Amino acid sequence: MLKRSLAVITILIIGYWLAVAMSHVPFGQDKMLVGQYYLNHVKAQTGAINAVTAVVVNYRGFDTLGEVTVLFIASSGVGALLWKKKRKRTARVPGSVVLTTGTRFLFPFIMVFGAYIFIHGHLTPGGGFPGGATIATGFLLLYLAFTVYEIPHRGFEVTEGLAGMGYVAVGLIGLVIGSYFLYDWVWQTWHVGTVGRLLSGGFIPIIYTLIAIKVGTELSGILDNMLKEGVRGND
Repeated sequence: MLKRSLAVITILIIGYWLAVAMSHVPFGQDKMLVGQYYLNHVKAQTGAINAVTAVVVNYRGFDTLGEVTVLFIASSGVGALLWKKKRKRTARVPGSVVLTTGTRFLFPFIMVFGAYIFIHGHLTPGGGFPGGATIATGFLLLYLAFTVYEIPHRGFEVTEGLAGMGYVAVGLIGLVIGSYFLYDWVWQTWHVGTVGRLLSGGFIPIIYTLIAIKVGTELSGILDNMLKEGVRGND
């Protein structure tokens, strides 16, 4: 009974807050004023063509930092659940000739395509998350094709940490220059590049590069943990 009462009270409080917020919007007036503001000012304020990218990385970049943190927590959780002192690959048979040959041929193209996705995120659909996931698929192919392959764990861990610190550093620089976290100091201060060109978008390409590196290394780490099993002694 107590739990039900608390649930009802919580719903009433949330409903009251929503009603108060909506009451400040005059009846019949467009409630998408914020979205329209983004569409009208995205090019001038961010230098990006892709409005979705500008919203995700610039206007609500702090929330995106939270999403990257959630992925890090998920990666840490998988590692903790599957952790054992000694682990080795579960694969016993190498991939077929088609798979191994195709992996050698496709791996560099996958890396280039992933980089294209996150570097051009401010101009075309894409960004750090899909770019990083694409890069992780390249390492998945290596795992599927070769039984002895392992990612360079130490290098990936250091790179992942530096990418996360880089994201925060970009935001803190904006805090110092523009008085708030993730102020776009690249575009607002220097207006680097021309809108519609690769060298535009302010700090969006920088942040997307950092996100892609972090996502790619974290997903590769998750794959590494899931493709190994614990072993005993020297077996």
